[in-house]
Amino acid sequence: MSIHPGIVYVIDDDEAFRDSVAWLLQTHGYQARLFPNAEAFLLEVKPGVGGPPRCAVLDVRMPGMSGPQAQEALTERGIKMPIIFVTAHADVPIAVTAIKRGAFDFIEKPFAEGDLLKRVEEALSFAVETQAQHSQLSGITARLASLSERERQVLDAVVSGKMNKTIAYDLDISIKTVEAHRARVMEKMEAASLAHLIRMVAMTGG
Repeated sequence: MSIHPGIVYVIDDDEAFRDSVAWLLQTHGYQARLFPNAEAFLLEVKPGVGGPPRCAVLDVRMPGMSGPQAQEALTERGIKMPIIFVTAHADVPIAVTAIKRGAFDFIEKPFAEGDLLKRVEEALSFAVETQAQHSQLSGITARLASLSERERQVLDAVVSGKMNKTIAYDLDISIKTVEAHRARVMEKMEAASLAHLIRMVAMTGG
């Protein structure tokens, strides 16, 4: 059974292929959602954080919109999920280009069931990690927004490596006031240590 009982979107114009992949996935505890083309998939899939992890098994070549075009459409809509491209041998260069643009992996037809299951499990594990990072980043951003202007000035100075004495001089306040602001920053940011504080600010690109 799967470690992550997530949602796997299967997008392929070959009905027999969709059905066989759905059976394989469902047998191993995944939710399989099937689409005969990229357009139908894009009509249903929505952005969002939370809920079960999800990934897509997406054919490179289909009538209408191609797999890479669907990938671009997802990116434009801000919908992030790992994509595993399914390719014929001749399509490998296209799949490699898609990975450079953010796709998770690709698999060539015909493939062993175990190979697909391994990639799906890895993709869903990646989705779980990404979701956790997004949640963590949202929390850090919210805590940063709760700081007063002076607290943010002290934070920026602390993170840049300045000592309390230097911060006090630069901001024209007493060392005791710097210490009070610094303690308040640590409390509001829920920082266990200076290193923890620096890591959190770095995560936001600050």
